[in-house]
Amino acid sequence: MNKDEMMLLIKKSLRFLPDKTYVNLYFRLRLHRKIDWDNPRHLNDKLQWLKFNYRFPLQSIVSDKYFVRDYVKDKIGEEYLIPLYGNWMSFNDINFDELPEQFVLKCNHDSGGLAICKDKSTFDINKARKKINHSLKQNFYYIGREYQYKNIIPRIICEQFISDNGNIPMDYKIYCFNGKPDVILVCKGRFNNDSHKAEYLYFNQDWNFLPLNYGDDKLTNVNISKPENFNEMLRIAKKLSEDFVFARIDLYNIKGKIYFGEITLSPNSGFDPDITEETDLMFGEKLDIPYWENIKKVI
Repeated sequence: MNKDEMMLLIKKSLRFLPDKTYVNLYFRLRLHRKIDWDNPRHLNDKLQWLKFNYRFPLQSIVSDKYFVRDYVKDKIGEEYLIPLYGNWMSFNDINFDELPEQFVLKCNHDSGGLAICKDKSTFDINKARKKINHSLKQNFYYIGREYQYKNIIPRIICEQFISDNGNIPMDYKIYCFNGKPDVILVCKGRFNNDSHKAEYLYFNQDWNFLPLNYGDDKLTNVNISKPENFNEMLRIAKKLSEDFVFARIDLYNIKGKIYFGEITLSPNSGFDPDITEETDLMFGEKLDIPYWENIKKVI
């Protein structure tokens, strides 16, 4: 059993704990320290505080991969959306004969519930059915107690497979603090056959590499080209994050063509063990959480 499987088993075994008890315990297991509820300074701590004290309906809308499309259309225009082929409540309702040779199936309510088809003639429908059906049965809320996922009705959506010369494109994740775009996390090779070779590299807006993760100081090859239309990506991130205290705006950029990926309100559910503690604190200092003076009255 690898580390990820072990953590998933722990999450399942703790599922029936009250929300705050779960969060306190899992945070301690994941980050090896306690949450500072009284005076949160780190980003992970502030994201936990926001879970319990900053809730409104729009959070669930943008966390739903189907309904967020309307939000994006209204905010920045339909041209940034990946074309949609269909949506279904059941895998058995999908007519694969009507789908193109390449496509992506994903669930609207979780992370990782997807199946990528690069060639329909070799696509394993039974494997995809098993994975998607498993995801449909899960309530992603119980993974990190992120309230925005609790009442999302699961469904399957099918989008166009966008590729960069036949490869799955890089993912540009723009961290926005109080509506202001800041650092960019570039994810390369996330969905390749060997996901352990995936790269997660932070850059600033001048496109200088930032060693913000544990082990980054030992990296020797951090040469990723600055994407075309980078300023346009920052403009999009600013527009899509303006309604939230914190949001990570995930985009794709294929030879200057920008596509919306998703809006993430709590990266790693606020249990991110990969960033260094110095990074965690630095990110936290950038984020002003609402009603700061009332924290002790709420907790």
